Amino acid sequence: MFEIDSPFTMIVLLVIIGVGGGVINNWLKIKRESVSAVGSGEVDSLRREVADLRERVKTLERIATDTEHNLSREIERL
Repeated sequence: MFEIDSPFTMIVLLVIIGVGGGVINNWLKIKRESVSAVGSGEVDSLRREVADLRERVKTLERIATDTEHNLSREIERL
């Protein structure tokens, strides 16, 4: 079917080896990054930051949608 001495076969094999090596390299890099992120506690830190930002957004939404009268009363109360 295909002869190993054929230039076309050799080029196809080189392309397959190159692409396969690149895919494997990227997969290993992503795997290392995900393991280091989980191990360092970075994920927990980001989750806390997201929770804090959600609380801030809730406060800003309440201020933006509140009537002027209720907002001024609350400011005076503080």
